[in-house]
Amino acid sequence: MNEWIIIGVALLLLTSVLVSKISDRFGIPALLLFLILGMLAGSDGPGGIYFDDPGLAQSIGVVALVLILFSGGLDTEWTQVKPVLKEGMLLATLGVLLTAVILGVCAAPLLNLTWQEGLLLGAIVSSTDAAAVFSVLRSRGISLKGKLKPLLELESGSNDPMAIFLTVGLIQWLTQPSTSPGDWLVLFVRQMGIGAVLGYGMGKAIGFLINRLRLGYEGLYPVLTLALVFLTFGLTSVLGGSGFLAVYLAGIVLGQQDFIHKRSLMRFHDGLAWLMQITMFLTLGLLVFPSRLVPIAGVGMVIALILMFLARPVGVLISLLPSGLSWREKVFVSWVGLRGAVPIILATFPLLARVPHADLIFNVIFFVVLTSVLLQGTSIPMVARWLNLDAPAEPRRAYPIEFTPMHGIEGELKELTLPADSPAVGRAIVELGLPPEFLIILIARDKAFIIPSGGTVLQSGDTLLVLTDKPSLEQACHRLGLKGSAGARADAPD
Repeated sequence: MNEWIIIGVALLLLTSVLVSKISDRFGIPALLLFLILGMLAGSDGPGGIYFDDPGLAQSIGVVALVLILFSGGLDTEWTQVKPVLKEGMLLATLGVLLTAVILGVCAAPLLNLTWQEGLLLGAIVSSTDAAAVFSVLRSRGISLKGKLKPLLELESGSNDPMAIFLTVGLIQWLTQPSTSPGDWLVLFVRQMGIGAVLGYGMGKAIGFLINRLRLGYEGLYPVLTLALVFLTFGLTSVLGGSGFLAVYLAGIVLGQQDFIHKRSLMRFHDGLAWLMQITMFLTLGLLVFPSRLVPIAGVGMVIALILMFLARPVGVLISLLPSGLSWREKVFVSWVGLRGAVPIILATFPLLARVPHADLIFNVIFFVVLTSVLLQGTSIPMVARWLNLDAPAEPRRAYPIEFTPMHGIEGELKELTLPADSPAVGRAIVELGLPPEFLIILIARDKAFIIPSGGTVLQSGDTLLVLTDKPSLEQACHRLGLKGSAGARADAPD
């Protein structure tokens, strides 16, 4: 019997990987396909697997979100996020609150709920989903102008704590009517403050431990980071903070540090995040009974449209009033309000707390998520082109060599691309007077690679793969006519 369970799990994972090819080819978000696959495998589908355990689904979802948020933070460039930090934080707090209130007020009469129950529904579905946004924005078909991409990724990675705070607070209010506004304020400050402090501190601590422990086996480093990520979440949660905010911040802080086996660890966490996304969406797909969605399809569609065309846009426009974004950019930000696994996981909270109408709230939210991913997720490239916000995608070149930072080596592997007006164009490397610690180890030209020598003449558009320390990089960039070390890619190439 156990062997058949293992075979079934393997087939579900294998099918999920294969259907991702459909996502690449037709632009359908992979997460929607994972959800549908889970529904087909469930008791209402041909798979016939009966699963009705909200508590287990919630536990799986929490573990998955921890790893997805950490991976998203690890892959986030602070230099890109920093200029949009204010806008991202406003969207993650004020934007979420406004979305929850507007949707809740509209949904309550439509579903014959009390206004508190309506606000609970709005809070559950108020945040954008990190897994969905990361997946769509980092797919091969999406490239955006300006600061839109880091803004959207920052918002989706940091707005879950606000939605969780509102959800938990409203459930407490419904089950314990004596809860006061002062209790809410204390809960908010404690959640965000402890989450931010421990997230930053643990991010620094993880980098320090990776570089100082000097483990005898490279395979133990992923185990070390996993243990520290879960420790970050657990410790923050026990102390009353937001564990989700902490692991996301820890990932961002760690990603900006130099540590040994950085590339392999980032690949490990990226693969693990995909595994968690598949597992989470398959589980949530199994949890829902499609037959229960049919009766609420009409009102669910109305609520989804209110979310997409009223609640989310109003929340975004008010939150971004102080920003310098154009109206086109604000419209696009409001459209990339993808809902995903987080609202479905939060919808299990009322089920476990036995809140009145919890089943109705869960089914409506699942329908809204399906509608959001289907309508918004598939149309993002088209909307970007319509608003003239799409940009040519920058292909990432694969190199035949890889560099692993280690103790005793101060250098870093960087990519530098020569513009047409560079003073180095048409000159041999030996003529440039580059610092001795600036070593050009490979030149990518068109589709070929060149092993350089002192007599190699550089051409416009050449991409130099260099091993250098930071002072030498600054000097070399000046001689090559680049804008300082910012002209180099911050991470070692693939």
